[in-house]
Amino acid sequence: MSQNNEVTLYGYFRSSCSYRTRIALNIKNIPYKQHIVSLIKGEHKTPEYQAIQPLGMVPALAIDGEVISQSMAIIEYLDETRPDVPLLPSDPKGRAKVREIAYAVAMDIQPVTNMRILQTLEDDKKKAEWVQKMTSHGFKGIETLLAKTAGKYCYGDSITLADLALVPQVYNAARFNVDMTPYPIISRVNAALLEHPAFKAAHPHAQPDTPEELRNK
Repeated sequence: MSQNNEVTLYGYFRSSCSYRTRIALNIKNIPYKQHIVSLIKGEHKTPEYQAIQPLGMVPALAIDGEVISQSMAIIEYLDETRPDVPLLPSDPKGRAKVREIAYAVAMDIQPVTNMRILQTLEDDKKKAEWVQKMTSHGFKGIETLLAKTAGKYCYGDSITLADLALVPQVYNAARFNVDMTPYPIISRVNAALLEHPAFKAAHPHAQPDTPEELRNK
């Protein structure tokens, strides 16, 4: 656990939840160190890690003398305690619309396409088919939502919680060759966000535990 004012992120380079948390920390300009928890090696299942995060999932964030898990809870905590760069609009309707998009990713798409689910499928072809099916279903709805809210980003021209949720899911979609042709707004917003320094620094291919063959791709 972090000592004094040190902030420690327990995560994994390819975890979409870790990815969105890294983006938030970068957006908020919060210095942090990374403690790698390799999902491939099963380090999330060890008693040592589960003493930190009882559900054995990543990420967990040690900050302000506490350990917080669940990426959306972490990000909203950061937004409440470090409000200088807000990730939610100031008005209730705006916050609801941003959460609508973010939660569609975090609660509907990501959980059914994560590693725990994919490990139950027999082979790589079935895994890809499953991710393509579930992602496409979710993206169809999100594309419709964005048609009403998007500017440069998901909600107007300011980066919000919705953007932090969307970009890692598009990364996962690319890994499994999801056809993005039907989702021009998602694709445009994602491309704009990937140019932002906070998103670049958080990218899975730029982390301490990124395998060498994935760096700079």
